[in-house]
Amino acid sequence: MSETGRRMMVFSGTSNRELAEDVAKHLGIELGNVKISKFANSEIYVRYLESVRGADVFLIQSACAPVNDSIMEMLIMVDAAKRASARSITAVVSHYGYARQDKKSAAREPITAKLVADLMITAGIDKVIAMDLHQGQIQGFFDQPVNHLTALPILADYFESMNLENICIVSPDVGRVKVAKKFADMCGASLAIMHKGRPDHNVAEITHVIGEVEGRACIVIDDMIDTAGSVTEGAKSLMQNGAKSVYVTATHGIFSPPAYERIESSEILEVVVTNTLPVPVDKRGGKIRVLSVAPLFARAIQNVYNDESVSELFDPDFQL
Repeated sequence: MSETGRRMMVFSGTSNRELAEDVAKHLGIELGNVKISKFANSEIYVRYLESVRGADVFLIQSACAPVNDSIMEMLIMVDAAKRASARSITAVVSHYGYARQDKKSAAREPITAKLVADLMITAGIDKVIAMDLHQGQIQGFFDQPVNHLTALPILADYFESMNLENICIVSPDVGRVKVAKKFADMCGASLAIMHKGRPDHNVAEITHVIGEVEGRACIVIDDMIDTAGSVTEGAKSLMQNGAKSVYVTATHGIFSPPAYERIESSEILEVVVTNTLPVPVDKRGGKIRVLSVAPLFARAIQNVYNDESVSELFDPDFQL
């Protein structure tokens, strides 16, 4: 307990326990003791096995498969903490579920990313710490403070350590150009853009490549890799346009089937993701490289707890 009487308590859901343990290790604390189980009919049960009264509670959860169970588990953890008289509740969401449904692209569609935000607010969260949301506008779905982190510096440092020459950063579509340009500036590289069409969900068609990729080491950057259809088709198109080599990087490695098979049989040399979502140990290595964002989450949690700036952790232009 601090001199002010405040205390930090960090708990983990079941979706990404490995990340939560890594975060706690960097914070120099133990994860809190919570019981999470399921009834025979698959209803989720949560009970904190130690007092959280008056504590600043941080709940680490990732919306990975089964997505609906992961989200519901987080909501129940928030409700249990609120009813146990926690001083504040911060949801540390390493991957935000339903982030791709952030607007109406056709008539009679839902905006499910807003619905998830409403559910979290109703459950009783006070703050959110998130990593590389699909679109920044999702922050506006909350009335509570959202600390939006980015893994770009971690990814940029990794590729810088590879000492690649003649690098070109490639945006997989026009919607990711701003992020790709920021990444290109970090890497001191040129920029290219792929024009992508989507005839159906999880189906991608690359029609044009805008920019000079011939003879270059191309790094395709996206926020998430789901079935890997976009990135593998993009790699094929880049190689057909004369690229020397193709790497792919993204913050969130969802890897829904048949992602691993597509990546292994593709011309991609390496796919670099972070541990915001769990990647099975037997899938790491080979073409899949997983970087840890636990130190960044730990510093963000510490700064939020101490009422210090979080901007300096992810904004390269931030000046004290």
